Amino acid sequence: MGVPFIDIKRFESGLLESWEEKVRVLSKNASFIGGEEVTNLEANLAAKAETKYSVACANGTDALQLALRALGVGKGDIVLLPDSTFWATFEAVVNVGATPATVDTNPEDLQMDFEDFKKALEKVKPKAAIIVHLYGWGSSRLDDFRNLCKSKGIPLLEDGAQCFGVKYKGESIYKNAFLSTTSFYPAKVLGGAGDGGAVFTNDEALASKVRMLSNHGRTSHYGYGDVGWNSRLDTLQAAFLNLNLPFLDERISSRRKACQKYYEVLPSLGVNVIHPPKDFFENGYCNVTLFDPSERPKIQEILKQKGIGFGNIYPGAMSDQEGAKPYIQGRYGEEHRTGRICSSVLNLPLFPYMKDSELEEVFAAVREYKK
Repeated sequence: MGVPFIDIKRFESGLLESWEEKVRVLSKNASFIGGEEVTNLEANLAAKAETKYSVACANGTDALQLALRALGVGKGDIVLLPDSTFWATFEAVVNVGATPATVDTNPEDLQMDFEDFKKALEKVKPKAAIIVHLYGWGSSRLDDFRNLCKSKGIPLLEDGAQCFGVKYKGESIYKNAFLSTTSFYPAKVLGGAGDGGAVFTNDEALASKVRMLSNHGRTSHYGYGDVGWNSRLDTLQAAFLNLNLPFLDERISSRRKACQKYYEVLPSLGVNVIHPPKDFFENGYCNVTLFDPSERPKIQEILKQKGIGFGNIYPGAMSDQEGAKPYIQGRYGEEHRTGRICSSVLNLPLFPYMKDSELEEVFAAVREYKK
């Protein structure tokens, strides 16, 4: 029958009807910008993230750019970031006028390598650093990253586009971050009906700066304290997210159930499936397996034949991208492990409310590859 890589249409009973009614009411009242829905969403997000402040914005990329600007990052500054991430992390640094420098990947947790980061910090003397919580978990050295940056006076921005709902040591991963972001792109664990994002912090001044920048730098309707841009989250998006938030725990539970099945079955089939590090409660965003680069095309071909979706998150290091060449300051980490990981990673289907029969189809295809 085939299995999609992701299916974002498996809504809970009654949700679509509630959404249709919400659109009708908001449209009838011409409630399209700001208002109660956005205010409620920010309060709901802050409660879930366990932070004092949440500022909604137009998308996850803007969230990064707003956060960097709020930190005072701009022209002439260097920002350290992982070599393994989505392009938005890299381009956000460039878009605020700063210069990116990348750090290699740890082969165990597939996150930015702490030892390489520590060396880069001394060489580069960056204005800020970004850590990215990939795959629905984070670095096994997260506390070390946070403590080192704090001791050096380097602001650490945490890109949490993939980790909404993740817990670290029993608390929201956002809770103890200095400044963090998320994305509500529809394929995320908490996805919108379009683009959306948010910035989280416990610092009132930072939150106020982000909010000002996201609304043209306004201090009043026709007063401007800075040059910002238009990155307001619209009311319809906020309403859709508010309707979906009550189902988040149920969706994460169903995703984690599929993850556990992968952890149980794939090793018995000789597949290297990656687990979250200790102390992380994953949100089930992404299944991650590693294949020898010479073998990966073979399993991918079988998956294609069977109509089973798959992904390569991500297929290339930031430092290897053609678009990075004019901007990158350097790549830190002598082995370039990121390149090999990118040529090895394979992501099998994972989404809310996967059926056992769908998982069995995936396992049957892997068994055929292993024959």
